[in-house]
Amino acid sequence: MTGGSDIIDIALAPAHAGWRLDRALADAVPTMSRERLKSLVKAGALERSGSPVRDPALKVAGSETFTLTVPQAAPAEAQAQDIPLGIIFEDDHLLVVDKPAGLVVHPAAGNLDGTLVNALLHHCAGRLSGIGGVARPGIVHRIDKDTSGLLVVAKTDVAHEGLARQFAAHSIDRRYLAVVNGIPMAPEGRVEASLARSAHDRKKIAIVAEGRGKRAVTHWTRRSVGRDSALVECRLETGRTHQVRVHMASLGHSLVGDPVYGRNNKTVAAVCKELNFKRQALHAATLGFTHPVTKHRLSFESPVPKDMQELFKALGV
Repeated sequence: MTGGSDIIDIALAPAHAGWRLDRALADAVPTMSRERLKSLVKAGALERSGSPVRDPALKVAGSETFTLTVPQAAPAEAQAQDIPLGIIFEDDHLLVVDKPAGLVVHPAAGNLDGTLVNALLHHCAGRLSGIGGVARPGIVHRIDKDTSGLLVVAKTDVAHEGLARQFAAHSIDRRYLAVVNGIPMAPEGRVEASLARSAHDRKKIAIVAEGRGKRAVTHWTRRSVGRDSALVECRLETGRTHQVRVHMASLGHSLVGDPVYGRNNKTVAAVCKELNFKRQALHAATLGFTHPVTKHRLSFESPVPKDMQELFKALGV
């Protein structure tokens, strides 16, 4: 450590001859992402024989040595807070959290602390490599405050980029359990409807014409039937804000307890009042992905939380 920075000596192999510099560096330093290395090169942090090398597209000769100066990651703006976390998997690269309903994922206006990110900063103190130069957990995807269940969080640049590529390629397995108002006639179905922020209410997401919003696809299966309600499993082909809630409401089967996109029918309303159930009945139950570093396929299941179990029983689903 020198002057608040890490000094890394990098030796390229003969096999790197003809490669772009940023690609060769990423191969030689697998703990750092190619994008992060590219930005450091452009900033003049890489030297060869004492002279800066600033072109990440430079073709390398192979068998070369470089010195890279990596500034210490700046502290995250959010503050670390000792908040209990349900961690079901963790290694040096990522962790999987079982989030309770009521916990906000990321600090924002109205929720500047007490979030999952605040909790992760405390839990991972000293074990976060600087994602984009900032010591922070990599939130690759989110689930709503009042939705419970699984999400994966990156601890390194490499893990963050690898997971982001899988989300973009729709290769992440995400399955939600939801209780909906009414009983879908079909046993299963597929909803493809583009989503965008509502022009009339910026807090809501709306279905819009193709090309005007982000493509969104939900596959749903009716699991069981209860009193004026049903339990459905929703598999996300894409992952958009409020996707399950909006798509199921578009079928005339809004989520039980959803305060934004639907209204409970009389039977369901009476049960929710009796149980004091005041959130959307949505649980991220299954999460599967390929580990971005080890390449092992991982799959996780989250048990249905107590409040939804009580709802299941009361509605007979």
